[in-house]
Amino acid sequence: MAKFADHDSYIAAAPEQFRPLLTQLRRQLAQALPDAEEFIMYDIPGFGFGKSVIAGYAAFSKQCGLYVSKGAIASHADDIAAAGLKATKTGVTFSSRKPIPDELVTKLALASRKELGV
Repeated sequence: MAKFADHDSYIAAAPEQFRPLLTQLRRQLAQALPDAEEFIMYDIPGFGFGKSVIAGYAAFSKQCGLYVSKGAIASHADDIAAAGLKATKTGVTFSSRKPIPDELVTKLALASRKELGV
């Protein structure tokens, strides 16, 4: 993917099968973090304050990812596993076949914000 000016252009350029997932993820993050700014940082859409990224998301050829703080992933490892999703140190991958539950998005975003203290 190329450089993007905003979330809308990022989602529009994502693989078609992931656009609804990304739109829902964006909506859920905006609800969980209503006072956060939307921005593009490191070539992916994110939510945060200034240079503090609370949560970001991305689409790839076969999956999508939600990226939050390490502590958020660690503190919700059981929830991530229960949803049948895979986690890395700072992210959770999901797809159309296994979407990320809205409640999990909210939990991860709020935990990330708390850990970052913003």
